[in-house]
Amino acid sequence: MAIHLPFLSTRAVYISLLSVLACPSFMATAGIEAFKPGTVIKDYGKVAQVNSSLVIPKGMKFKVAFDLGTAAKPGELNRSIDTLARFINMHVAAGVKLEDISLAMVVHGQAASDMTQTRYYQMLNANKHNANADLVAQLVKQGVKFYVCGQTAAYYGITSEELLPGVDMALSALTAHAILAQEGYSVNPF
Repeated sequence: MAIHLPFLSTRAVYISLLSVLACPSFMATAGIEAFKPGTVIKDYGKVAQVNSSLVIPKGMKFKVAFDLGTAAKPGELNRSIDTLARFINMHVAAGVKLEDISLAMVVHGQAASDMTQTRYYQMLNANKHNANADLVAQLVKQGVKFYVCGQTAAYYGITSEELLPGVDMALSALTAHAILAQEGYSVNPF
C-alpha cells in the first residue's frame, strides 16, 4: 500500500529521507547506541559488537605499545587513554584471554600532565580534577604499563613523585619505545 502525499513529489520524499539518514547527528546517535560497557573495565572503553571476517587466531597474544603526546582538555578524559580500556574490553569480549593482552603507553609532550597527581595537575589546569586518574588506576590494575618521557618531565618540571601511582618514568619516549620493541611490542599506528 503506497501513501500518496499530493503536496510532495516522490523525489522530495527521497531527498528528505536521505538528508535525515545522512545527517551527522542522526548517524552519531545511532552509532553511539551501538557501544556498550565492557566486561573488564566497566566504566571506560565502551565497545560495539562486530561480526568480523578477520578471525583472531586461537591463543593469540597481544603485546601492543601506544604513543600519547596530546593532552586532554583540562578536566576531561583523554580519549587515547580510554582506547586502552576499549582494546582490553573488545578483545576479551572477542574471546582473547585477559592474560594474553599486554599493553603499554608511552607518554610525552603536553600529555604528561594527564599522568600527574592532583596537586601538580591542578596547578597546571586551574584547579580542575584529573579525569584520567581513575582510568589510569584501573588500567594499571589490569597490568597496563605507563611510561612518561623523562625528557618531557624535565622540561615541565614533573618529578617521579608527582606521577600517578603505577606510572613510571623512562629516560625518554624514544628509549621506552625502543625497549618495548625489543620486548616484542608492536606500535599501534593511531
